[in-house]
Amino acid sequence: MASAEHRLGMRGAFQTDIMLSLDPATITGERYPLLFQTGETAYGKAIVDGQHPHNFIMSLGFHYAYQLSENTTLSTYFAPVGDPALGPVAFPHRASAMELPEAPISHHWQDSTHIANEVVTVGISHKKMRLEASGFYGSEPGENRWIIQTGPINSWATRLWFFPTKNWAAQVSVGRVVHPEALEPGDQVRATASLQYIKPMPGGSWASTFVWGRNHSTATLRNLNSYLVESVLPVARKNFITGRVELVDKDELFAGQSDIEQHLDRLYGSTFRVGAYTLGYTRDVALFRFIETGLGANFTTYSLPDAIRPYYGDHPLGGNIFVRFRLKPRG
Repeated sequence: MASAEHRLGMRGAFQTDIMLSLDPATITGERYPLLFQTGETAYGKAIVDGQHPHNFIMSLGFHYAYQLSENTTLSTYFAPVGDPALGPVAFPHRASAMELPEAPISHHWQDSTHIANEVVTVGISHKKMRLEASGFYGSEPGENRWIIQTGPINSWATRLWFFPTKNWAAQVSVGRVVHPEALEPGDQVRATASLQYIKPMPGGSWASTFVWGRNHSTATLRNLNSYLVESVLPVARKNFITGRVELVDKDELFAGQSDIEQHLDRLYGSTFRVGAYTLGYTRDVALFRFIETGLGANFTTYSLPDAIRPYYGDHPLGGNIFVRFRLKPRG
């Protein structure tokens, strides 16, 4: 990710940013394994128990800000690929998720619009508040993750931020996303709320986030809720303890398996609340002068209703081992 800023006059500033990902080159089959993850499709089939890759160009945006007064700033944003005013800070950028490389299973309830097309946003900030409104192309992208996909501005969102102190940030947002799932009829009305706390400490920052997200389907009229709490705690400068807890209402776990769907729907209903409980550890190792290198591992256990245990087992487990590289902060 890179950005550049240039002042325009006494009160204005222009900024451009770009963010790239090698997911299209490193993830095969349009997914990587992630138990109980749902959302989007690949080659005409719903992605279940897998996370879709992100685009090569994850962000390409242009910002302009103009200071109306000492405490008030007007901002505009246009992005062929960008993040509309819907949801919390997305998981790849949240301080509390910096040592959790896998996506939350609540991703499509909370922050999945962080890569949208044709984003136009207008915002106004006054003291500790910021109000934003966005239009964007919200329909599901195709399998070609190397290109910038285009479409009409068919979706909208609005978000209100509140920053009571330098350590706290809260937001509430709502939006209508048009046809976000290729195999599902109708649109989604998404509502979210989040609270984030960051406290600088030796060796890093203690960062925690709570998120609630709800999707309302205009086709099925279902309301599906999700809850997430995650935190990362630096210990003795080079060690990081991480955790994430999620509860998510899932109704796509057997998409494409009509016999199982009809059987479960007849006996138990169509929605199942799944819990995911992740604990991780990362150790910084000194390999490069300007790069922070970390070796880490995460382990996840799940809770699930008895109705779907025959298909997932009594004790489903997940885990990963990873190497992390990031630029060292200045100073």
